Parts: sequence; structure tokens; C-alpha cells
Amino acid sequence: MNEITSYWWIILILFAIVFYKFILRVFFGMVIVPEDRIGLVTKKFVLFGADKSLPDGRIIATKGEAGYQAQTLAPGLYWGMWIWQYSIDMTGFTLIPEGKIGLVLSKDGKEIPTGRILARKVESDNFQDATAFLNNGGQKGRQTAFITTGSYRINTFLFEIVIADQIKIYENMIGIVTALDGEPIPQGQIAGKFVEGHNNFQDFDKFLEHGGNRGLQPQVMLAGSYYINTWGILIEQNPMTDVPIGYVGVVISYIGEDGQDVTGDTFKHGNIVSKGQRGVWMEPFGPGKYALNKYTTKLEPVPTTNLVLNWANARSESHDLDKNLSTITVRSKDGFPFNLDVAQIIHVPAAEAPKVIARFGSMNNLVSQVLEPTIGNYFRNSAQDSDVISFLTTRKERQESAKNHIKLVLDEYNVNAVDTLIGDIVPPDSLMKTLTDRKLAEEEQKTYQIQKMAQEQRQGMEKETAIADMQKEIVRASQSVEIAQRTADATVKKAEGDATSLKLNVNAEAEATKMRANAEAEATKARAGAQAEATKLNASAEAERISKTGLAEAEKIMAIGKSTAEAYQLQVSAMGGDNFTRYKVTEEIGKGNIKVIPDVLISGSGGYDGSISGLLGLKLMEMMDTKDTKDLKDVKKPKS
Repeated sequence: MNEITSYWWIILILFAIVFYKFILRVFFGMVIVPEDRIGLVTKKFVLFGADKSLPDGRIIATKGEAGYQAQTLAPGLYWGMWIWQYSIDMTGFTLIPEGKIGLVLSKDGKEIPTGRILARKVESDNFQDATAFLNNGGQKGRQTAFITTGSYRINTFLFEIVIADQIKIYENMIGIVTALDGEPIPQGQIAGKFVEGHNNFQDFDKFLEHGGNRGLQPQVMLAGSYYINTWGILIEQNPMTDVPIGYVGVVISYIGEDGQDVTGDTFKHGNIVSKGQRGVWMEPFGPGKYALNKYTTKLEPVPTTNLVLNWANARSESHDLDKNLSTITVRSKDGFPFNLDVAQIIHVPAAEAPKVIARFGSMNNLVSQVLEPTIGNYFRNSAQDSDVISFLTTRKERQESAKNHIKLVLDEYNVNAVDTLIGDIVPPDSLMKTLTDRKLAEEEQKTYQIQKMAQEQRQGMEKETAIADMQKEIVRASQSVEIAQRTADATVKKAEGDATSLKLNVNAEAEATKMRANAEAEATKARAGAQAEATKLNASAEAERISKTGLAEAEKIMAIGKSTAEAYQLQVSAMGGDNFTRYKVTEEIGKGNIKVIPDVLISGSGGYDGSISGLLGLKLMEMMDTKDTKDLKDVKKPKS
């Protein structure tokens, strides 16, 4: 008997050693929670003391009711957790990795007020104390609060944890914020009001406590890492607004209070307000990068350097403000259409940039609404007052006139007109051909004039050469005249008396000789004039030479005649008039070989046949002459 008893005790001891946990759990309600676990308790029933069931709408028990218990079991040893009354689920800690956050969804709690989408934060030791969460008025649903990197004992019967990425905004970027919860945006505004104290929207409860509005926010977030509850805040990343060098940025704000216009009564083209108010801000931004919300503000860049705009089909500047401008087509007064390229240089002072934007909205509108019609219409009107040729020849004056006119116009729009330049002018092809032909004709005319001048210079040279060549003849003639004069003087001295007599008798002959000499001189002069007219360009010098030679010859003849007359006068005086006349007649007969005595003399005396005999003799002589002439020709004729 003792042996049997001992045997059973050994079996019981071995059983207790092997199944001690089961025994302790069943008979003593022992629960051991490991160090890396928590115990989630489910109470199956209530025997006495507390309410047996949960209130309607609740799933988590905080007062010992049956059901999921708010209180969890931390790592350790617990007694009295009877297996038939309590169910213990071991679950691991909730781990939030580096660079992540845990968004919390509560399955129990109060109802979220109407119009809200997120539950407000309550004290609950980062959601590790479910009892405190529920007792402090925690609301069911998505929570505004979240948990950051770390390990947490979270009652997963009550809370569901959603792992989300940390928000990172990169360099040269901004975060545009849209709140999904909060007060409605005030009427007349497109974004909520500016709220402080929420640490870049990382404390969403502070944002709501301070009256933050749902929707688009005026604040932006700069580069960095942020713990943002993405159930309440949406972040859109956009590049920072860049104002390049040579520009200013005029800010147009779509939010803010209506401000007082700071331009006064002289500017009536829109409100220009102080910074932070709705409208065009008076102070433009200089070159740099700015964190501007593109949905609440607009930055309009305005170039402050000299800006060139081209009215030309084949040319456009890098700013592209003139990409829609083209070559201007105008029509002249004489009905010819022609094209011209124009370049306009403008400058917008930095202080005047807000006025330009307030008036036009953008630089593109300034170009399309003012510069394009102003410049185009000016040159069209100017062309109608002139023909094409005049327009081309007065280009400089028209350019200066256009510059002055456009400057006056742009001054009214707070824009400085630096210069207006007329580029290429392209008349019609038909007119260009006419102009080209005319120009060629003008150039040919100039060429002919130059050639004419060259010929005239050559003629002058030849004339001077001829005059130089004639000097010898002139000197020789002069010497001959002088010699003749001296000879005549000697003759006069020698026969002074005879000369006086001869001069009286041959006065008429001397006069006739003089007239012949004059007539010869005139004829020579006339021939020289005709020859000079016919060869005016090539023989002017020859005409001059002939003229001078004629004059010299005339003087020579006149001198010789004068000398001869005086000699005749002296001979008449010496010989007597009748004797001198007979002498001269005889001299002329001798010089002319004149027959005084006929070869055949027919006389009437000597009988009846005297005349017949003479005629027969004459006829016989003619026949003999004819025969002799024929024989002579036969002798001279060469033999074949």
C-alpha cells in the first residue's frame, strides 16, 4: 500500500513538474506575459460586483464589464486570471520605424461632432492607456494625434495603427498645405486665415484650437522633415518662385483684407495695396527665390533691363514677348503695299512695375494691347502720307518721328520708350525693279558725266598741246611779217615816189585783194567752225589752230597787198598811168601764153575763093590734128 501511494506521489510530482503552467493557470489563474509582449484581456462573464454588460455602442470595457478590456497586461506575472473567465491574447509591441509615424484609428469612444472628420487629442500616454483615453472623452475614428518613432504598448482591441511616411520637403521646394478639417473658410476668401502656434501643422490640435480653417492655407512649409498627420493635412510640393536677375516680381495676392489703394487719385487702373493685403502689392520683389503659394498669390515677372521687341517674321528675342509679333505690312499713298521690320526698345522702371501689372495684368498684355496696335498703326498711317520712294529716302526722319510719338504714348502707361528702329524695308518686286533700273541709269549718267569731264580735260590738253605746237608757226609767221614789213619799208624808202603814184592807181586792186583775203579768212574761219562743230569733242584744238593760222595768213596777205599797192603806186608815179597800164597788160599776156596773132588768117581781099580757101585750110589742120592724136594714142598703147 505504501509502495502504491509512493508511486502515485511520484507520478503526481512528475505531472506537476511537467504541467505546472497548466496547473497554475487552471487552479490559480496564473498568467505570465513575456517581456516583448502585452496581454490583451477578454472577460467572458461577470459573476458579481460590476455591470454585467457594456453600455450600448461601446466595445471596450473600462469598469470590469464583460468583453474586451481596456486594461492590458504589461510584461510580468499575474494571478487570478481564471481560464474559464478570462481569455488572454499575447501580442507584440507596436513598433514605429525610423522616418515613419503611426496614425491612430480608434474603434471606440465618443462620436465625432458633426462637421468634423478627425477626433481631438486626449491625454492617454500616447494611446497606451486605453482606459484614460475613454475616460477622458476620447472619440472614435481617425485621431488628430499620432505616435512617432518608438515602441508602444497599444491595445489593438481599441486602436488600429497605420504606418505612414514622414513628410520630407526637398531643397528649393515648398509645401503648399490643404487642411482637411477645421472651421469653414470665411465667405469671400479662397484660403483660410493665418494661424500660428501649430509648429508647421505638426500639432494639428493646436491648429484647430486656434480656429484654423479647412481648405487651402496661406502658410507654406519650407524644406525639411515633418511629422504630419496626412489624415488631416495634405502637402503639395512645388518649386520656389524664382525672380531672375534683371527682373522684379510684382505680387498679386488673392487673399487678405481689402486694403487702401496707395497710388492716390492719379492712378485709376486698379488697386495697389500694401504687402499682405488683397490686390497688387506696392513693393515688388527683387531678384531671388521666394516661398509663395501659387494658389493664393501670383508673381508676375517684369523685366527692368532694356527690352527689345521685334516686329519681324524671322527674329524673336529669348523673352518670347515678341513671339506673336510679325513684319508690318503698310500701304503707301500711291497704292503700293510693302513690308518693314521694326524694333522697339522699352524700359519698365522697377518702381513703376506694379502699376504696369495693375493696368494690364502681365507684360504679354502690355505688348498685345498697347505696343502692337500703337506701333503698327503709326507706321500704317505714316506710310499713307507718302509714296514708297519718299518713305525710303526719308527713313531717318520717320524713325525719329516714330520714336517721339511712341515715347509720348508709352509715358501714359508708365513705360519708358528708349528707341524706335526701322529695320529692313521691302518694297514690291515690280517697284524694286523700277528703282533698280533708275539707279543704274543714274549711275550710268554719272559715268557719262565723268567720261565727258575726262574728254573735256583731254581736249583742253590737246588744245594746249596744239597751241604749243602752233607757237613755232606763229613765231615764224610773225618773223615773216616783220621781214616783209622791213622789206616793204625798204622798198618804200627806195621807191617812195613810185609807190605814191602806184598806190593811187592800184587802190582798187589793193582793196579787192584785201576783200579776197578777208573772204578767204572768213571762209577758212567758217570751215574751221563747221569742222569744230562736227568734231567738237575731239578737234577743238585743231579749230583754234586753223583760226589762228587764218588770222596770221590774212595779216600776211594784207601786208603783202599793202606792200604791192605801195610798189604799184610808185611805178605809176615813175612811168605814168598809160605806160604802166600797157606794161601790165603786156605782162599778163605773156604770163598767160595768150596768142595775139592767129594761126590762120582769113582775109576778104584776093578774090572770090579767098574765104573758101581759108576754111578748107582750117578743116585740113583739124584733120591733121585728129590723126596725130590717134597715132600718138596707138604708140602709147601697150602690146598685148
